[in-house]
Amino acid sequence: MCICERVRECEVRSVIRAGARCEDSVGEACGAGTGCGSCLDRICDLIDEENADTLLPIAA
Repeated sequence: MCICERVRECEVRSVIRAGARCEDSVGEACGAGTGCGSCLDRICDLIDEENADTLLPIAA
């Protein structure tokens, strides 16, 4: 996922699930997105995906 910092997608997903809500907080937690920045769009996508999964309505 982040070639510069050698961070895999599963690691990024883990820090998002642990509470990272923006690119900066992901970078602080695992280093992803702090090099060249080419993975920042993908990090944003993962943040959206993970947050969408946690915001699903609960059936009555």
